[in-house]
Amino acid sequence: MAKVFYCSDLVPGCSFEARGNSSEEVIAEIADHIAIVYKMVNLSDEILAMVCKAVHEDVRVRTRAAGS
Repeated sequence: MAKVFYCSDLVPGCSFEARGNSSEEVIAEIADHIAIVYKMVNLSDEILAMVCKAVHEDVRVRTRAAGS
């Protein structure tokens, strides 16, 4: 199942979202975001643990087009 991360869950006001087919894909996107936006290249174990806990299954409701 697809995974999603909302940066605003950890940093209020940040609109960054990452989606992927696995936690690893999402965490790679998050690491890039943190490095570029927050200038944190080396993530501590504590930060990584917080990020991992904030990655969730993407349960967006998908609707079928009318007539499908």
